[in-house]
Amino acid sequence: MEFTTYLRFIVVLVLVIGLILGLAWVLKRFGIGGVRGPLGRKRRLGVIEAAAIDGRHRIVLVRRDNVEHLVLVGPNTSHVIESGIPAPDGDVASMSSAGLAVFSEFLPKDKDQ
Repeated sequence: MEFTTYLRFIVVLVLVIGLILGLAWVLKRFGIGGVRGPLGRKRRLGVIEAAAIDGRHRIVLVRRDNVEHLVLVGPNTSHVIESGIPAPDGDVASMSSAGLAVFSEFLPKDKDQ
């Protein structure tokens, strides 16, 4: 067999594999196909926020099924600080403005007023 035959085979093979991958991407993009993989389902578990306490400990806010849990995570152990916190409804902007309003209640008031 000649070199051009091998070259033609490789080019056609790459073209067919590219068409298959392109079709798979289009089907996934438009949700056609009927079978949903593990990435297609609704997530039940997520880390909302995490903060470092010191070099070895972190405090993590975890949400599971619209219920939040506050967990202290260390190198050898984990402790649940608070569980059963209801997840807030709404977006982050409304939550931060509501948090600012609550925080402003604790600020000292001017004595002149």
